[in-house]
Amino acid sequence: MTLPRLRTGVVGCGLIAQVMHLPHLGELRDRFEVAALCDLSEEARRFASAMYPEARTFTRWEDLLEERLDVVLVLIAGSHAPAAVAAAEAGVHVFVEKPMCLSLAEGREIVAAAEKGGVRVMVGYMKRYDPAYEELVRILDRASIRLARVTTLESPLEPYVAHYPLGRGAIDSTLAAELAADDVRRVDAAVGDLSQVIRKTYREILLDSMIHELNAVRGLLGEPDELLFADIWGEPTGVTATLRFGETECVLSWVDLPGIARYEQELAFYAPSSRATLTFPSPFLRNMPTRLVLEGGERGLSSSWRTEHTASYEEAFKRELYELHAAITEEREPRTSAADGLRDVALCGAIAAAAHDGRPRPRPTEIEVV
Repeated sequence: MTLPRLRTGVVGCGLIAQVMHLPHLGELRDRFEVAALCDLSEEARRFASAMYPEARTFTRWEDLLEERLDVVLVLIAGSHAPAAVAAAEAGVHVFVEKPMCLSLAEGREIVAAAEKGGVRVMVGYMKRYDPAYEELVRILDRASIRLARVTTLESPLEPYVAHYPLGRGAIDSTLAAELAADDVRRVDAAVGDLSQVIRKTYREILLDSMIHELNAVRGLLGEPDELLFADIWGEPTGVTATLRFGETECVLSWVDLPGIARYEQELAFYAPSSRATLTFPSPFLRNMPTRLVLEGGERGLSSSWRTEHTASYEEAFKRELYELHAAITEEREPRTSAADGLRDVALCGAIAAAAHDGRPRPRPTEIEVV
């Protein structure tokens, strides 16, 4: 069976594009034709162009969208909303890396543009497509879980990417300053007059990192009934938040450990007679399997059991591209849709607000999508 081949544009050819998206698009040439590449950095464009010499290259995403394309991958560092909205309004499907946007207002713009343009928008939460995560989704008895615990030990990035060939170049300093100022304005619009520490946490920890954990927990437990507690510590170096899903409490902890080159992220779920623990490696290591450990026993007895699963060596970043192609060609919503991504942005905002005033937030992901 011959699959439809989607003409693809890539906006942003930086680190995650070079390490993951561009190589996997090449492995899926039966599904994707990379026709256009865009980046502000000349070195990044040159690196991407060497991988796809047949693709046209652009400095501005506005010029890239003048090409005849089926789908655009928006992988830039700043707000994704302008490029995503423009692509959707032009009738082009969109894959947007997390975070989908920097505010609820931006997210609603993207959702409205997708509906108006009749296109799909998929958010890049690759952990939702990890084989071990998918196995846990299949076997987890949500009703029996009493406690969920999510712990992320953040560590330096460089040890995990130093072995890859990369083209990392700076952009014009004036333009970089303008983009940084635009980012600040968008964060201002998102969270208002909060402290500098909370604003930095919202942008650099919640949206850039913890949003993965929030989305993964929601994919397993559903929507939280309440955000019970949130705290930011250091300047900032850590975040703690507690969510309630029915009778289940979920405690999330994120801490930066700059002196330890060993990233680890663990999702653990505890029921009266069983435990399930999912341990993710660094997301920058291709084909490193996620470890799933299942434990059980019998009440009142000393006997217990423990099994460790390696579900697959298949790369989650590649599997999410399969989902992108299927969602577009089958004309259905992707598993990690724009509406799903918008709920995560709402939850990040609720955590920032709760850290500011100390008050819980009922139904923190409940939003009007359109």
